[in-house]
Amino acid sequence: MSDDRGAGASGIILSFILGALSGAALAVLFAPRSGEETRELLEDKLKESTERGKRLRERAVEKGREVLEDATDYLDKQRDSLEKRRDRLAAAVEAGRQAYREEKEKM
Repeated sequence: MSDDRGAGASGIILSFILGALSGAALAVLFAPRSGEETRELLEDKLKESTERGKRLRERAVEKGREVLEDATDYLDKQRDSLEKRRDRLAAAVEAGRQAYREEKEKM
């Protein structure tokens, strides 16, 4: 059994579009309007749904960019920290080697 908890933004958008289309289909079946009025209503609803989908996609893309930027900043800071630690460790090792050589020469 697979546990797929996140459909992602594309799944949300697809669900939204399918819901809008289902609602539109039901509206056609049960609406007491003329064909022309119903077509205009459906066209308006489709345009609204399309615009909502575009806005949702734009927000998701922007949020993704923000998360990527934050992650990149975090990784850069961690890389810098690691490099500083590596340099300190290398200096300590070299100092230890030098001290060992000096003590060895004294013997």
